[in-house]
Amino acid sequence: MSASFEPRGQLPDADLRSASLIDADDVAALLSELGYPCDARDAAARISAILENDRQALVVARCGGMVCGLIALDFMYYLPLDTTTCRITALVVSASAQGRGLGRQLLREAERRARAGGAARLEITSGSQRTDAHAFYKACGYSDGTVRFIKRLGDA
Repeated sequence: MSASFEPRGQLPDADLRSASLIDADDVAALLSELGYPCDARDAAARISAILENDRQALVVARCGGMVCGLIALDFMYYLPLDTTTCRITALVVSASAQGRGLGRQLLREAERRARAGGAARLEITSGSQRTDAHAFYKACGYSDGTVRFIKRLGDA
């Protein structure tokens, strides 16, 4: 494991739980920190969409009474392998909690939920510009996958 991705300080195990509508402010702040501006109303709508879909999960991490991270999961059937894949669609740890093992804890929770949901593999996508995140994922045991191409069909 790369020394630059070893935890730099102590962080007691965070309280991890499924997100609810009361987390909208915190989810909005974390998504904005990740580079996806969002207000509390938008976050509440996004949380509702996840809660209404049994193939989605959103987990928040509380440290010292504050939400300081989240991970979002999408379970999908993967035709080429005739199995379920769990995709991490968002992972963010607040700047104040980075470097203390919370990202690893969230990834372990994703692995636990993926196994419990019958997924044969766990994958994460990351923008090509997020080189630090790529190094972190590799340090956590993830390997380079395939190249992904995107064609935008609107504003998203």
